[in-house]
Amino acid sequence: MTHDHDLVLRPTAAQTEAALNPPGGRTGGDLVVESLAALGATTVFGLPGQHALGVFDALRRSDLRYVGLRVENNAGFAADAYGRITGEAAPLLLSTGPGALTSLAALQEARAASAPVLAICGQVPTAGLGGGRHGHLHELPDQAASFRGVVKSVHTVRTQSQIPSAIAEAWTSALTVPHGPVWVEIPQDVLLAETAIPVVTGGDTFPEELPPRPELTAVAADLLSRAERPAIIAGGGVVRADASKKLRQLAERLQAPVVTTFGGKGAFPWTHPLSLQSWLEDRHTTDFLEDADVLLVVGSGLGELSSNYHTFKPRGRVIQIEADLGKLESNHPALGIHADARLALQALLETVGERTDPAAPERVSGVLDKVRARIAAQELTLEQDVLAAVRKALPPRAPSFWDMTVLAYWAWSAFDAKAPNTMHSAQGAGGLGYGLPAALGAAVADPTHPVLAVSGDGGALYSVAELATARQYGLNVTWLIVDDGGYGILRAYMNDAFGTPTPTATDLPGPDFVALAESFGVPGVRTSPETLETDLAKALAAPGPSVVVLPAVLRMFAPTHRG
Repeated sequence: MTHDHDLVLRPTAAQTEAALNPPGGRTGGDLVVESLAALGATTVFGLPGQHALGVFDALRRSDLRYVGLRVENNAGFAADAYGRITGEAAPLLLSTGPGALTSLAALQEARAASAPVLAICGQVPTAGLGGGRHGHLHELPDQAASFRGVVKSVHTVRTQSQIPSAIAEAWTSALTVPHGPVWVEIPQDVLLAETAIPVVTGGDTFPEELPPRPELTAVAADLLSRAERPAIIAGGGVVRADASKKLRQLAERLQAPVVTTFGGKGAFPWTHPLSLQSWLEDRHTTDFLEDADVLLVVGSGLGELSSNYHTFKPRGRVIQIEADLGKLESNHPALGIHADARLALQALLETVGERTDPAAPERVSGVLDKVRARIAAQELTLEQDVLAAVRKALPPRAPSFWDMTVLAYWAWSAFDAKAPNTMHSAQGAGGLGYGLPAALGAAVADPTHPVLAVSGDGGALYSVAELATARQYGLNVTWLIVDDGGYGILRAYMNDAFGTPTPTATDLPGPDFVALAESFGVPGVRTSPETLETDLAKALAAPGPSVVVLPAVLRMFAPTHRG
């Protein structure tokens, strides 16, 4: 009897000849780029550095497309977005010490958002490994230790023969659900030394699937079929698993209202009669979900933002489908199903009974009416008009990337993403500077749509250097900068918490962003709330990068989690 794992692919005569007589002049760096190409990579992001030059030299001899950014953290954000858009592992090439450590915040965001990033970093020469203090430039006692608490897996290479397998193993880890960033480090001398190892041609990897346990989905299907008031919370795991259609089928079969988390924007149609949209920071939504007798949570850990700052206290039975084992039942007792969202939803569709509930759409519209009335009472017309202008100007299929800024906080709750995998933000880890570099990565991944980046002036200064990258590669990214003269959301938090009229460290004198953009050779325009839709639509329609600056002080709607 022959088993799949007994099958061995026999090399062709040409492959044998190439293996016996590999071309000269190759180094360990060539093994890196050959391994990436064999795995299917076409594009890499990064910045060069002393200990990684062997890889960058090898890029000249490969067909991989290199996109270089100006700051390592921004390169990480670009790779993150590339991974989110394509579903492929995005290679990120870095150097040691300061360069490596600068990428940590981006890798934390990729981990929180389950974005597949394959970070490959140089290391000091092999003799310097092991914690000794040899005085190498960029030396850390244990560089890998800085990343173990951030990435999914760490792979340290010590010889050239380990390179193809280490990279393939890391690639598999990045693409095994839940997706995430991984870390490979290779010493400088291993990358620079010539190699007689044959050209890497085999690279097929097979990330393991994560199907649900059938006895658990049987119980879940029974609970949902017999529920009187079922409801669904759909998180980012639905988007990552490309399971939006299955979610809609299940919701319609159950007549179960659906709310999407901020990471799950677009997982369910915004205007569907069963859509509670994304008003998770609203007590009316929280009350509705608490009243569900069976609550299905798919692809969410019900963290701080998804639980209205942990004020959500479900009274009914909770079913939680989650690919990240650490998130399973981490906040609420549940029937925990450790599985990929797509496979679990398919299993439920095959077993769940059909419910009829003509009143469900009416209950949904009643909640949304209460939410609108609450917002309307706060006289926030400017904020709603600005967000509406952005939605009207942005083509339906165009992706958008939002920094941590007041307008993004509004968008989490009130913006119609129109389609799955089109609205992304840094709400996973919550770091500044995400918007522009992430949008650049998305534009590299799919040049067929314009891409929108949204930042405040504070966050914009984290990543303004990447205007040079946008110009260098001619990427179709429009950057909307809402300039309120500081860290607007932190100013609001401090005012609210401490009542200070001039909050410490949150008021910032900034540059003329239009003039600054033009100094990079990027067209810029200063707009107003009244002209925003027109100016933004014009910028998005023009090829290449552009900047639209909106001077405005926006306010947040009042929170409901404080009672």
